[in-house]
Amino acid sequence: MTDAAALWTDANVRSVALGALLLGTGSGALGCFTLLRRRALLGDALAHAALPGVCLAFLVTGSKHPLVLLAGAAATGALGVWASDAIVRASRVKEDAALALTLSVFFGVGIVLLTRIQKSGAAAQAGLDRFLFGQAASLVPADVWLLGGVTAALLAALALAFKEFALLAFDRGFAAALGWPVRGLEAALGALVVVAVTVGLQLVGVVLMAAMLVTPAAAARCWTDRLPVMVGIASAIGAFAGLAGAAVSLVAPRMPTGPWTVVAATLAFLVSLGLAPRRGLLGRALRRLRLRRRTADENVLKTLWRLDEQAGAGAPRPAAEIARARGMTERATQRTLAGLARAGWAERADGGWRLTPAGRDRARRVVRLHRLWEVYLTERLHLAADHVHEDAEHIEHVLTPELEAELEALLERPAFDPHHRAIPYDAGGPPR
Repeated sequence: MTDAAALWTDANVRSVALGALLLGTGSGALGCFTLLRRRALLGDALAHAALPGVCLAFLVTGSKHPLVLLAGAAATGALGVWASDAIVRASRVKEDAALALTLSVFFGVGIVLLTRIQKSGAAAQAGLDRFLFGQAASLVPADVWLLGGVTAALLAALALAFKEFALLAFDRGFAAALGWPVRGLEAALGALVVVAVTVGLQLVGVVLMAAMLVTPAAAARCWTDRLPVMVGIASAIGAFAGLAGAAVSLVAPRMPTGPWTVVAATLAFLVSLGLAPRRGLLGRALRRLRLRRRTADENVLKTLWRLDEQAGAGAPRPAAEIARARGMTERATQRTLAGLARAGWAERADGGWRLTPAGRDRARRVVRLHRLWEVYLTERLHLAADHVHEDAEHIEHVLTPELEAELEALLERPAFDPHHRAIPYDAGGPPR
């Protein structure tokens, strides 16, 4: 409790915690737009491009005042944005390659300048290297006020131009077709990234700043498909990461805040990647498992229907016969039939298995979808009748009732499939 209270009662710790929280909130929200535009490298390129600006500002002014150094960082960061865009427009170099080129060249120049400054013997140069890896402990209340103002301005700009930035992120071509000033919007978004990167350098440094733009946004993307919700989640994850990094530094004073902020954001991403219902690995695995089970169930139901078509409905079928007809092992067939019995779609009778009325309805729909799709492929796509079965074997399990209705209307409820088998529409069973 004492350590938790110190986050807000100790002035120095409070400055670090608030600074990390503000940086995480703003960069998380802004990172959503760079991630959706597939420009995740932009933040990395800008962070590295800012280093020569810091060095040049010191060389020109001899001052280490934060505003002077951040102004230099912003200038070369903006130059980095312009350079990468100019490379893409003036050559055949792709955007990711242009950003990587900008990143390496500007960072190389920055390291050269930083090395020269460090070897110059100037007493005032001490501490410039903190812009490489960040030094959150050096934050003072004035820095927090600056971060707070910049974060508020970033969030306000995103709110005011949310619709424009959203369309730019999802469909740049459509925005241009509407007559929107696409280049101006890109420049505005780039300027916001420059500002966010510049003010974050003191906290997490050149090397790690890109992670604060990309990681919270990537974690939020796992949870939702709606951009407003994604922005909110990314901001929350960024804020959590900032507070977590400050808390680790408080408990273990030798642990740096910036790197632990990035580690916390990465842990949030890993949790999201694993547990998010729609895009998480666990959710995907469960959906694949359910689809495999449903496919196996429907295949066996369909096999029972076809056996009834051949020999008359109602006669029990041994599991071995069903397995041979389906091309499954008898053990797998028994397991699937047991599941169908629990679902009320099949029942044991006279040493064999047969469809229940509910199972007959389910099987009828699967067979109908299979044969309708075969008709669609032969009549609309003009495929040969002997080339459509395998495709129908897969598609029959994913067609929705809406698509089924569209198929029936489009094909005018055909009576037979390409193999001259009746397509079952009525509520009765297979021919007896």
